[in-house]
Amino acid sequence: MRMAQEERDDSTEVTWEDQQRINTFSKLNTRLRAIEERIEALKVEKEALDDISMELELADEDQPVLYKVGEAFIHMPHSRAVKRLEKDLSGVNDELTKYTSNAEECEKTMKELKVTLYAKFGSAINLDE
Repeated sequence: MRMAQEERDDSTEVTWEDQQRINTFSKLNTRLRAIEERIEALKVEKEALDDISMELELADEDQPVLYKVGEAFIHMPHSRAVKRLEKDLSGVNDELTKYTSNAEECEKTMKELKVTLYAKFGSAINLDE
């Protein structure tokens, strides 16, 4: 009799709202992982563009430069390559800022949901990876 009572105390009913919170947390967690992967890819791209910038500073300004556009390399004047590189770096930085902001929003919402869900379910729910 006592065990049955303890089981009832330990099991909390999951309401429709609770299930929606759990689903939202799961979606945000998945989205956050994808955003973090994209941020890492952008950091690698930014590092490569920084390396190219250093190489262009050392390059001869009279010689054409091979610059990668999409999947192809094209010859372009040094000054045009520098301008293109600055534009590409600016684009990567803007995108990195946008994704970082999105990641922070996801983390904030996830923390709020964690507080709510852990308050109701305690150790009966695991929201950590």
